Amino acid sequence: MSSEVPWDELARDSVLLRAVSHWRDDADAWFEGSFDRLPETVRVNPLRADYDWTESWLEDNGAVRISWFTGPGSAWTLPFKRGASEGEVREVLKALHDTGRLTRQEAVSMLPVIALGAEPGDVVLDMCASPGSKTTQIAECLGESGLVLANEVVNSRVNMLVSNSHRHGSACIGVVNHDGRHMPMVPESGFDRVLVDAPCTGSGTTRKNPDVWSKWLPSGGRSLHNLQVDLLSRAVAITKPGGRVVYATCSLDPVEDEAVVAEILRRHDHLELLDASEMLPGVPGEMGRSDWVSLGDDGKPTDESLSESMLPPAENDISSSLSRCMRIWNDRVDAGGFFLAVLEKSTDATFMQKPTEHTLQPDEVRPDPHDSPRPLSEELGRTLAKQWGSLPSDMWIRGKRVLLSTPEARGVWNSERSRKGGRVRIPGGRWRPLRVMHLGQKAALLRKGAFDRIVAGAARRLGPKLPGVSTEVDSELIDELLSNGEAMIPETGFEESVGGRILTDSENGDCIPVWVGSRLSLMLSDSERRILCMQRNLQLNSTEEE
Repeated sequence: MSSEVPWDELARDSVLLRAVSHWRDDADAWFEGSFDRLPETVRVNPLRADYDWTESWLEDNGAVRISWFTGPGSAWTLPFKRGASEGEVREVLKALHDTGRLTRQEAVSMLPVIALGAEPGDVVLDMCASPGSKTTQIAECLGESGLVLANEVVNSRVNMLVSNSHRHGSACIGVVNHDGRHMPMVPESGFDRVLVDAPCTGSGTTRKNPDVWSKWLPSGGRSLHNLQVDLLSRAVAITKPGGRVVYATCSLDPVEDEAVVAEILRRHDHLELLDASEMLPGVPGEMGRSDWVSLGDDGKPTDESLSESMLPPAENDISSSLSRCMRIWNDRVDAGGFFLAVLEKSTDATFMQKPTEHTLQPDEVRPDPHDSPRPLSEELGRTLAKQWGSLPSDMWIRGKRVLLSTPEARGVWNSERSRKGGRVRIPGGRWRPLRVMHLGQKAALLRKGAFDRIVAGAARRLGPKLPGVSTEVDSELIDELLSNGEAMIPETGFEESVGGRILTDSENGDCIPVWVGSRLSLMLSDSERRILCMQRNLQLNSTEEE
C-alpha cells in the first residue's frame, strides 16, 4: 500500500471493518481503538531470587502493575509504547529480558495461562508454543516441580523455544517437535493441563500488525478452521480425566473461535465448558456468542455453502454454553483482541484402548536420537560427584551440557507407553515417540568427559549444593570482579584450584561463576554483569562496555 495514504483511511475500506460490523453494533468504536501502538508490558520472573529488585526498578521507572494479573510473579505496563524505550531504560530492559528476570509479553497473551491454572507437580503441554512466552509463564506456575512440554511443529521455530528456555532458566521446560494434531500420548495417563494457542488469522492484532487491515479475509479463517478443530480435538484426547484444556486465538472471527469450541463439544463426551470470566476476574471481556453470520470475502453475508462445523450450533445445550467463552476487544482494554475458552474433562472420562497384543523388549525399540537429553550415566555421575563434592538430583546430559530437570521429567522418561491404540506396549527408559530437543536448565559444561565450568544462569541454584567447586568470599572480592571483570587470586581458599568455580558472597549469598587461572576471571554475560553491578551500586569498568 502507498505510504502516502494514512492507515486509518485504508482501514476504513477494509473487509475486516465490514466483518466487525456484523459482530458488534458499535464497530466504529472498535475501529477508533484499533490503531494506537500497544504499550510495553512485561512479566517478572518469580523464580529469580532478586525478583523484588526487578519490581522496584520497574516501579521507579513509572511502570504500573496490571491489576488483573494473579501471578505467580507480577505483570507491569510501562509508561511508553511497545519498542519505544530509550537510553538507559532501554538498555536495562534488554538486560533484564536477556537474563530471564522479566519477559516482554503482550498483556492479553498472559490470560490463557492464568485460566489454565497449572500448579506445581503438573505435567503440562503447550501445544503451539513458539516463541515461548506462555511456556515460561507456565513454568513460573510450576515452580521447582512439574514439567511443561513446549511443542513446535516448525523446525526453524524450535530454536527460538530452546533459546527462550535457556534465557528463562527454568528446570521444568522440555522442548519437543511434533505436529500437534498427532501429539503422542506421553505420558500415557494424559496431561494435567493443555494449552492450545492455535494458529489464526490475527484479526485482533491490528495494533501491532497493521498489515492485517489489508490482508484479512473471512476465507482465511475458514481455511484454518479444520486445523484448529483438529489441534483442539487432539488436546482433549490426551488430557487426563479431570484435566483442563484452554483454547485461545488472537482472532475475533467466530468461525475460528466459538465454532471450533462448538465442534469439540459435539465430538467429545465428558467435556464441560467452564466460565472463563470466573477465572479472569477484572478482565474486561465479552461473553462468547452463539450466533453469527457467514461472510464472504467482501465482508458481507454470503449464501456460500459452508461445513456444518463453521455454522452456529443447532444443539441448544451447545449453543447456550458458548456464552462461557470470552472475547476481548482491543478498544475495551489497552491491549490486542483475544478469544479464549476453558474446557474441563470429566473425571468419568476414560481412554479407549485396545487389549495389549505384544510387549516389546528394550532392544526391540529404536533408541532415541544420540543428541537427545538422557539421564546422567553412573560413571559420569561418580566423576562429577568426586569433583563437585555432591551431586544434585534430576541431572541429565545432552552432548557437552549437563542439565537440571525435575522428578516429573524423569517420571515421563521412565514410564511405559504404547502405540497402535494400546495394542503394543513400549518399555520406559526413553523419550520415543516424543522428539525431545531440549530439557531443563543448562547447568554445566563438560570438556573431555569431565567438569569444565558452571553455566552462569545456574550458579545461584548450584553454589550452595556443590562444596567441591564453591568458595565463600568477601563481598569486596565479588565487587572487584563485577566492576573489573577479573581480580587477583586470594591467598586462601583457592589452593590448587584451576578451572571453573562458583564464588559465593558471604554477606548476601550472590553466586557468580569464575575461571581460576593465573587470575580470577569473571564468567558472566554482559547483561548479567550489568544488572548485578546496578544491584550493588558498582561502576562497571569494561572497555567493551565503553
